[in-house]
Amino acid sequence: MTLRLAFMGTPDFAARSLAEIAAAGHEVARVYTQPPRRRGRGQSEQKTPVHQLAEVLGIPVSTPESFRDPEVIAEFAALDLDLAAVVAYGQILPQEALDAPRLGCLNLHASLLPRWRGAAPIQRAIMAGDEMTGVQIQQMEAGLDTGPILLSETVRIADTDTAASLHDKLMETGALMWPRTLSALERDSLEAVPQSEDSVTYAKKISSAEARIDWARPAADLACHVRGLSPFPGAWFELPTEKGPVRVKVLMAEPVEGGGEPGSVLTDDLTVACGEGALRLTRLQREGKGAMDAETFQRGNAVAVGTVLN
Repeated sequence: MTLRLAFMGTPDFAARSLAEIAAAGHEVARVYTQPPRRRGRGQSEQKTPVHQLAEVLGIPVSTPESFRDPEVIAEFAALDLDLAAVVAYGQILPQEALDAPRLGCLNLHASLLPRWRGAAPIQRAIMAGDEMTGVQIQQMEAGLDTGPILLSETVRIADTDTAASLHDKLMETGALMWPRTLSALERDSLEAVPQSEDSVTYAKKISSAEARIDWARPAADLACHVRGLSPFPGAWFELPTEKGPVRVKVLMAEPVEGGGEPGSVLTDDLTVACGEGALRLTRLQREGKGAMDAETFQRGNAVAVGTVLN
């Protein structure tokens, strides 16, 4: 027996799940994704990764601007679905949509709920210094990531993990959970486990101002801050130059021993004093330039010992 479902998702993270669901032989009646947007220097319209994959797989695609449109909801209900699989879709589904499929809507979330409900769970887990995270498939409710858990996998966060590398680990782990989940649904062998409300944290979106490095913080905290924002949007500081301050992103760094005025450069290899300890900057990107290691950066910028970074 196969399930008839809709898939809702937008980025690469979601496309990997769509590929696994399709490969498992289930009937994907419709894909919903965000509308094409103008991007790049030429401002040409680009379809989302999920949209592109759906076309390769021959699946009909819908790109509604809002899922609150009554016509969109009516069209969705008319698909006569067993369920909808949702992965980083980017729209909030109203209750009418959640109730339309026979088995409701399931969502893949990249954290161990109720920790890091919300938009940026991968970045927040690293920034907070978490040692473990995971991927969970939940039954969707009207609340933000509040539904009961159907299946869960844990993933260790390595000391060298960035948001990019952890994203890829969780993307792969999560995609492989879908065939197991759908097979268990067919057998009616999944138990929905309610979330605890005792340890809820929220993963709000990352702002550019928040990404700015505060050198008064401990070096160990800043190392997590850097990794959690790498490569995008990138933790950053301002480098003083003769022509004025220049923004520089730090894409990788490690805490080391050292001390001094927070923000002051202690060594030629770009070790910077922090509120506690020091941070060695190992990979950087000057505004308008490509990413490079610290040695290459220094050859082009020659940041002197004693310089205070803002």
